[in-house]
Amino acid sequence: MSIDELQEYGLSEMDDREIRQFLSSQKVGVLGLPNASEPYLLPLSFGYDGEERLYFTYLVGSSSRKATMSEKTDTASFLVYTVDTMYNWQSVLLTGSLTDVPETEWDDLEETMRDVWRPNLFETASLSGDVALYEFRIREQTGVKHQGLPPAFEAGGESN
Repeated sequence: MSIDELQEYGLSEMDDREIRQFLSSQKVGVLGLPNASEPYLLPLSFGYDGEERLYFTYLVGSSSRKATMSEKTDTASFLVYTVDTMYNWQSVLLTGSLTDVPETEWDDLEETMRDVWRPNLFETASLSGDVALYEFRIREQTGVKHQGLPPAFEAGGESN
């Protein structure tokens, strides 16, 4: 079913302002990287610049599948969602490109990355230099939300 068809059940599209507000209030999502046989999906925390860029911190160690795949791809997807109840949820799907951020630029992103949630493991790894920072530049964005009961269930709504 299309979004238009689902509107009668209470689904609505998010505009750019709502998408920016939603991304600004969230801390984690799922990065999708293309792979020959199946997509490679990673739960990641992120920092958002409030406009068109997300930032991810990777644990890389001596080899990192996600870093290798991130460097090879032209297009990646990132899904951010929250679910409070079956009738109250929001979802934003982003498509964009990934680039490695040189360590010399990390200080410039301190404000964006300040409140990013990270497992404690990252603090230990960052002391050993086994982290990398990646920028996700948003090219396309779509958001949908459902807030409240479907019209047919609301008081005074038609019943089947």
